[in-house]
Amino acid sequence: MKITKYEHACFTVEKEGKLLVIDPGAFTTDLPVLENVVAVVVTHEHADHFNSASLDAIIAHSPDAVVLAHGDITKQLDDTLPAQTVATGESTTVGPFSLQFFGGVHATIHESLQPVANLGVLINKVIYYPGDSFSLPNQPVTWLALPVWAPWLKLSEAIDFARSVNPTHIFPTHDSIASDIGKQLTDRLVPDLTGISYQRLLSPVEVEE
Repeated sequence: MKITKYEHACFTVEKEGKLLVIDPGAFTTDLPVLENVVAVVVTHEHADHFNSASLDAIIAHSPDAVVLAHGDITKQLDDTLPAQTVATGESTTVGPFSLQFFGGVHATIHESLQPVANLGVLINKVIYYPGDSFSLPNQPVTWLALPVWAPWLKLSEAIDFARSVNPTHIFPTHDSIASDIGKQLTDRLVPDLTGISYQRLLSPVEVEE
């Protein structure tokens, strides 16, 4: 498989010439035209993860692709977007990708704000991404897409979460709101304090299943 990271929380996974797209939200401005997409996973309804224009553009070039998301999202989609509602504890297979869903609730931004639904996703039992949460996969994973900057997040929490998941490799995500200096600080602290292999994905990376 091959992981390609884009701005903010978006990345793709490629296998057998097919693409899985994760969270192509409004903060992702560098997503190219994608072909052979079989599915798009949207973890939750915040605009930096869920953007109808991005979904329309993807489906326009891959009309057989399906949007996989919580019911709070799928009910917002118009009839032109093929969608499948998924929930915590469920599994599904689309193309060469097996997906398991975890968590259920977005991390707390502030107690005065109503939390939204959020689903973490495990891809082919190799790559885990929690969305905007620290929900654990409760099983070994090789690659962790680790959120590192957010209004709901302290870096100490992200580090403790990474230690709990204990993957073989980490790549950072959810950090378009950070300055270059902030990203450099993250890139130093996370591997130092977790002892886990850490890589900012500036180019596509091959991962083994």
